[in-house]
Amino acid sequence: MWDALGTLPAVPVAAPIVLALIAAVLAATALSIRSRLRAQRERRPGAKGVEPIMAARAVVFGQASALVAALAAGAYGGTGLYLLFNAMDVAARRDQAVYAGLSVLAGAAVVAAAIFLQRVCRLPEDDDTPPTAAAA
Repeated sequence: MWDALGTLPAVPVAAPIVLALIAAVLAATALSIRSRLRAQRERRPGAKGVEPIMAARAVVFGQASALVAALAAGAYGGTGLYLLFNAMDVAARRDQAVYAGLSVLAGAAVVAAAIFLQRVCRLPEDDDTPPTAAAA
């Protein structure tokens, strides 16, 4: 990109904000699904269950978000490291390095929230062991 553009691409101010919002949405979704599953498991009156297709969509959303956030965090991390070691004497580049660092942290938060969401939506383990004669 440096050769094509002639300069280092800028890190947008909105990058850490958007990544943090995605992390918040993922965490809120995970907490909502977890509370609904807990209410269903405890057989609370009026408890709403979780539709399987909704859980599947949430898992796909989490997986896609984690992959994109990891890619963005890697790109911003590389940009931030370059700026940290080569261009800290210019005030604008220092700001870019800060934005890149915040983007890496927000990307890590997205990955953590996505893993939590996938863990919440995991199916319980099946017991595939055949019954023994003693248990029968």
